[in-house]
Amino acid sequence: MERPMPSGAPSVATASLFVVASQLAGAVFLYLVLKAEGGWQVIGLLALLGAGFFLLEKKPRIADLAMASMARVPLLAVAMAAVVVLAFPFAVGSNTYMLHLLIVAQLYAVLALALNFQLGSANIPNFATGASYGIGAYVSALLAINFGVSFWLTLPVAALAATLFGFLIGIPSMRTRDTYLALVTIAFGVVVQQLLNNFDFTGGPNGLVGIPAPSLFGHSFADPLVIFGHKLPSQANFYYLAAALVAVAIVTARRLHGSRIGLAWNALRADEIAARAQGINVAWYKVLAFAVDAFLAAFAGTIYAFYVSYISPDNFTFLVSVTIMTMVIVGGMDNIFGVIVGAFLLTILPEKLRAFSDYRLLFFGIVIIGFLMIRPQGLFPQRMRDYGSHS
Repeated sequence: MERPMPSGAPSVATASLFVVASQLAGAVFLYLVLKAEGGWQVIGLLALLGAGFFLLEKKPRIADLAMASMARVPLLAVAMAAVVVLAFPFAVGSNTYMLHLLIVAQLYAVLALALNFQLGSANIPNFATGASYGIGAYVSALLAINFGVSFWLTLPVAALAATLFGFLIGIPSMRTRDTYLALVTIAFGVVVQQLLNNFDFTGGPNGLVGIPAPSLFGHSFADPLVIFGHKLPSQANFYYLAAALVAVAIVTARRLHGSRIGLAWNALRADEIAARAQGINVAWYKVLAFAVDAFLAAFAGTIYAFYVSYISPDNFTFLVSVTIMTMVIVGGMDNIFGVIVGAFLLTILPEKLRAFSDYRLLFFGIVIIGFLMIRPQGLFPQRMRDYGSHS
């Protein structure tokens, strides 16, 4: 028997129209932001974005309508998102700079989703995500350069190496909490960067050069991508690869959020003592959060290393971990869509604010503070769990 829709739920036609219109509007806005060059264009688009979030804050029913529409026609929502992602490189054309920003934004979205398992779901501060990112990049690059291992084989190996690192961080971190736990993760991140900077086999401060481009079915990712007779720049190969990784991260996040693991993490966030009293193995679930974060971060690091073909310790500093944490907080903790929006915003915005030259970081800080003043709990705040209705 089909479960009846809740009262006030939009009709299929209304939900379909809302889903299509909102996704197209988001794609057009992203395109305009990427195309914006002058300082006033950027300010105008930011003002428009700020007005949109101010409206969401004053009219929460709009967000409720969006969620209800997505739930009403989930297949259409997924299909429309896939069409937008697949078509975006065609809209960008030969603009390799725009494609580069999209690739980096997608990789940071994966990193933010990885950290969200800890910071958002379980309220565990972790400043070592950048280190896991770097371990994945270096392990895969060393295997490819020194042993000629294929990119596709380095992916799981790098992920396993970073996961082991996650366990190594998580186990001793269980003896600390809150501020002290954050300090432990900071120390681990600094240690990893210093090791990468001082070991000879990692190239020291000079890093690793000449990481070979991946290939798939005889097609090298260093070559342009031809689809239906339309020639796209070589960056399009990595764009679609990064998009596939984002899709995997989203599916993983949704599955974990709705599982016993996600429930346990949320219980830790709410009250660790109460969770322990209910029989939840607090130490195990905390360590597991570290491992999952490192696993996904390594995938992003591997793609990044093969994309840029050169990596150094400067690519994986403590500042990277801080940036990822900021993306989660600004986007909205424990909100998958919000975390992705925060990652795109904080990746693209600093580049577009270069029009302000020496005042770029000042304007960047003002914009972030402004958004947090409008939406104190993040652009898309954490929503109450929905366990379904019972008839």
